[in-house]
Amino acid sequence: MGYKTLDDIDLNNKRALIRVDLNVPADNGAITDDTRIRRILPTIEAVVAKGGKPILLSHFGRPKGKANPEMSLGFISDALASLSGRMVHFAPDCIGETAAKVIAQQGAGEIVLLENTRFHAGEEKNDSDFAAALAGNGDVYVNDAFSAAHRAHASTEAIARILPSCAGRNMQTELDALEKALSSPERPVVAVVGGAKVSTKLDLIGNLLEKVDAIVIGGGMANTFLAAEGKPIGKSLCEHDMLDTAREIAARAKTVGCDLILPSDVVVAEGFAAHSPNKTVPADACPDDMMILDAGDETTATIKASFESAKTIVWNGPLGAFEIEPFNRATNAAALVAAELTTAGKVLSVAGGGDTVAALNASGAGKKFSYVSTAGGAFLEWLEGKTLPGVAALG
Repeated sequence: MGYKTLDDIDLNNKRALIRVDLNVPADNGAITDDTRIRRILPTIEAVVAKGGKPILLSHFGRPKGKANPEMSLGFISDALASLSGRMVHFAPDCIGETAAKVIAQQGAGEIVLLENTRFHAGEEKNDSDFAAALAGNGDVYVNDAFSAAHRAHASTEAIARILPSCAGRNMQTELDALEKALSSPERPVVAVVGGAKVSTKLDLIGNLLEKVDAIVIGGGMANTFLAAEGKPIGKSLCEHDMLDTAREIAARAKTVGCDLILPSDVVVAEGFAAHSPNKTVPADACPDDMMILDAGDETTATIKASFESAKTIVWNGPLGAFEIEPFNRATNAAALVAAELTTAGKVLSVAGGGDTVAALNASGAGKKFSYVSTAGGAFLEWLEGKTLPGVAALG
């Protein structure tokens, strides 16, 4: 990739403006998952080790260009201080004299956290004047927010064209993992694509068909493909207006030599509810009064075999209604196989997307994958083959 890293840039006595993603899940001001804070610590430590002063930029929520106390980043200061073991100074604005005064008080090894960039309308407009105001707070720009890299905002794109720029450790790790998984992977490559709707994953499937050796189709998406083959799906979730598209995808997969793995057996139930009475039937035998909620054991065995013959696994989306038991069985079983193969050094496994992360963590497999992305939209757009503005600006 054509971008610099922290190893390529002089940070001694430099103010390092670090774009991070502190849009953490919270409940009444209490952080419920500090993963995103932990992910930025290596970059902060690297900047300090090279004599730089870390100054953090981030968004939080959707304040729509206006200051909103409920979306202030101030509540993150204590958690950041605790996790980093460093003093954190919070500035109640991200530009102007207010920010400058706090930055001027920053001592060696201390962190400055600037207020929500989205409190200014210029952020989401990628406004050059606002970017210049942000740039005035630093000497060097470090982008460590891959999860926000698909947005051309002032703090992710325009500012990178003003200051000497590089990728932070989290960004670098994410890009390296994705490069190894798709751009220059060890083959065979197996992709898992799940979720509710084919329509939301068309670009993803279209891009993957040309790059992987097999695609496992799971979740509600699989119902649409089964229906496209003329199989009964009862009351299952299905995009009936996408049947022709599903058939086109299947035909194209054959043309390019990509194995499309669909369920051969399915778990069906009368209703979408935890522990709803269920049974496993062949994929062509779903009763009219029931719905498909998971893949069956035979399908899971097929997926396991594809994983065992693979060198790279890319995962986006669950295989069934993983949120409710027992319809998480296929997702959990397949995830644990991928984790075991990863631990044994037999495959590189990369996963991402909101439901994907939740599903893998619920199964206990997430920590054993080679890399699990905390990014949602950016991870998906990368898999779709799209250019990410925040990454391109670093080139």
